[in-house]
Amino acid sequence: MIRFEQVSKVYPDGTAAVHDLSFEVAEGELVTLVGPSGCGKTTTMMMVNRLIEPTSGRILMDGEDIAGVDPVKLRRRIGYVIQQVGLFPHRTILDNTATVPFLTGWKKAKARARAAELLDLVGLDPSLYGSRYPDQLSGGQRQRVGVARALAADPPVLLMDEPFGAVDPVVRERLQDEFLNLQATVRKTVLLVTHDIEEAVRMGDRIAVYGEGRIEQFDTPATVLGTPATPYVAQFVGADRGLKRLSVTRVEPDDLEQPPVARLEEPAGVAAARLRADDARWAVVLTLGGDLHGWVSTEELTLAGQEGTVGDLARRMDAWVPVGAPLKHAFSEMLQYDAGWVAVLDGARFVGVLTPAKLHEALRRSVDADAQGVPRDQVEFDSVADA
Repeated sequence: MIRFEQVSKVYPDGTAAVHDLSFEVAEGELVTLVGPSGCGKTTTMMMVNRLIEPTSGRILMDGEDIAGVDPVKLRRRIGYVIQQVGLFPHRTILDNTATVPFLTGWKKAKARARAAELLDLVGLDPSLYGSRYPDQLSGGQRQRVGVARALAADPPVLLMDEPFGAVDPVVRERLQDEFLNLQATVRKTVLLVTHDIEEAVRMGDRIAVYGEGRIEQFDTPATVLGTPATPYVAQFVGADRGLKRLSVTRVEPDDLEQPPVARLEEPAGVAAARLRADDARWAVVLTLGGDLHGWVSTEELTLAGQEGTVGDLARRMDAWVPVGAPLKHAFSEMLQYDAGWVAVLDGARFVGVLTPAKLHEALRRSVDADAQGVPRDQVEFDSVADA
């Protein structure tokens, strides 16, 4: 969708903002441009909508050289989200959101209907927020309006310049999650500029790590964190890149252990005898259909004797994550609930448990898989869990 071919930007005083950039962003891909201030990432993004003109090279959008496209028409085909949002203070939220459709000639009723649809999509009820003005909204709400406005004319490309930098960390994380969920639905081609490597890792399908005016590495978040291409990249992503990689390594069924299981309707005494025979101290409690109900200790079942069922003694399972969740979420659940393992679910169906040893093994497999260029299930090493 977007292709840079040997693009450079040199200012009249000789300052080279970017030098010889060549990379491609696929349709529907979210690429984060990350690096320190002054490295050229914002210049790169602004050349896409021709707010800055390149000195040399070509930028193509959907196969067309944008140098030959009228800049105003080009910008109306591109959504743009900035840190300070830039809403018009004298216009309602609904009319702010409908700005680009108005400018491109949509009839007022159609433009406002589209605006209402987008506000609803970003979690702002148009019947509640549409008639308000920007100063009546929180910073996070205004940022959502900025995203809705950028999407209003259904542009194929979205440019985002530090879009979540002006809000507090808690709101920022929530907005990031909301945008990723939105992106899964709308599948826009996105360039997102950030100086925060954790945001870049969390948001990007791929990351372009900038040095001084050039890209030092352009790859998936997992590869950038696992195998930095240069000492500069290794220093930039930080010595804790292994911890950051937890955010981009997913829980897979092969990572899990299969613990002892007790069924909800099973007599307590029967379950206790079976678990003692297996030298098990506890069991996961499942329904007949295999859904997670909770957990129970062998000691409690033994004390109950022949009275009652497993379901009468089962405790709620607080520490759980869905299959496919980042390892970071699983680790957070372990810490939050002081748990030695977390349950992993597919919907409500129980898949297995992730232990600290298996979490470490999954992370090692992910790093080695990238280094060897093979799937995770093909990586072999001595497991801590088997020691």
